[in-house]
Amino acid sequence: MSAPINLSAVVPRSRGDRLGTAVVEALVDDIVSGRLRPGEALPTESEIGDHFGVSRTVVRESAKLLQDKGLVDIRRGVGTVVRSPAAWDMIDDVVLSALVRNDETQGVLDELVAVRASLERDMAEAAASLRTPDDLSEISDKLAAMESLTTDLAAFAFTDTQFHDVVMTASGNRLGRAIVTSIHDKARTTGRYQGTTTAAHIALTLDEHRAVLAALTAGDGDAAGRLMYEHITGSWSRRRPPT
Repeated sequence: MSAPINLSAVVPRSRGDRLGTAVVEALVDDIVSGRLRPGEALPTESEIGDHFGVSRTVVRESAKLLQDKGLVDIRRGVGTVVRSPAAWDMIDDVVLSALVRNDETQGVLDELVAVRASLERDMAEAAASLRTPDDLSEISDKLAAMESLTTDLAAFAFTDTQFHDVVMTASGNRLGRAIVTSIHDKARTTGRYQGTTTAAHIALTLDEHRAVLAALTAGDGDAAGRLMYEHITGSWSRRRPPT
């Protein structure tokens, strides 16, 4: 076999898209983790098919999906070759999930937080001038709910996410909201992103949300953007595990 396949991957014996998706996810994981390195050719169609128990048609379709994600090049007479990370579609759901899952140094999470903080800063700034009374009422309701959920960490975190979502929605920036929602959802799948939460951290989080709401209410875009950015980066700094 020309390159390793993740033997730990469990692929259900099912039909159609589910099986093809499982093959793609396993191969993406091998590429993102470095088990398949840039410049290396994937195993042959027959080797992949035999390993996963799928037809060559499924293998070919899987290779095309990997190419669409920027992970490989399909070269006539050479095979399917892994591309440099610079070519990968980092926002693709499968690729981003694999990046977060294999992020041993937390570098990906650091980049993710930086992107999220920048986008939410801009959206909070815009929301300060575009928000409606209904928006402010909903944001205030989410904050009140957070204040009542300080002993239920899962519910607190979920409502915290809703607070941010209402602010993003109020900005009218649908693309920015979609990007943040996507990357934040992937980050939340790892315990390294959640980190350690203490009572002091929760209290500070509430204070920071109150400050954002006050700036939005006052229509102060500069303050709203700055406070949102400082909240997101500061929160990550407080809970980021040491490497």
